[in-house]
Amino acid sequence: MSGDLTPADRHAEDVIGERRGLFGVSGTGDTSGYGRMVAPIAFPGEGSRPYGGYFDDVADDLAAGLRRRGVDYADAVEKVVIERGDMTVHVARDHLADVASTLRDEPSLRFELCLGVSGVHYPDQTGRELHAVYPLRSITHNRRIRLEVAVPDADPHITTLTPVYPTNDWHERETYDFFGIVFDGHPSLTRIEMPDDWEGHPQRKDYPLGGVPVQYKGANIAPPDRRRRYS
Repeated sequence: MSGDLTPADRHAEDVIGERRGLFGVSGTGDTSGYGRMVAPIAFPGEGSRPYGGYFDDVADDLAAGLRRRGVDYADAVEKVVIERGDMTVHVARDHLADVASTLRDEPSLRFELCLGVSGVHYPDQTGRELHAVYPLRSITHNRRIRLEVAVPDADPHITTLTPVYPTNDWHERETYDFFGIVFDGHPSLTRIEMPDDWEGHPQRKDYPLGGVPVQYKGANIAPPDRRRRYS
């Protein structure tokens, strides 16, 4: 895909909130000069046909493959986003395994390789705070797309993709460890980076910055968010 905008790139944004200051920090007495910056927190909206390139073929072949499995495309796919020359298929979590299996098995699709799963935390997106993103690659057809699933913080459960892509095993453990997304059906969903008794999930945006006192040469060093105050 080229870097030129296709018609699908020119979509309305989905604004979920507002960010103030350079880092979104409030009530700190910011002296950096960026405290008055105001920017919308926006997601790219749904793309429109034609998507451009091979993206239309992928969407059509996915819909046909899902029908053969007895799954309605409209139930499985929430929206398709075309942004900066990439295709992201937003999938309903109840149909993630159906979509992934179809993308892997259909001869016209053959996305044989899943490059893992990454977690994202959007605390301002009420009811969809936690996202799991799966980059897929078709070696057969030299294509790439992404799958994305959103779940609420209050019910952070997503079906594991290890039966479809076994190499996702450790990636799902890492996403669980850092973001708290629970991958139902995973063969051994335990922490992989943090100690087993660690409290919380360190890459969430509501996790305290620093948060753990560090002792160095006899001195107790406070966490970064407690060291300095502008007043």
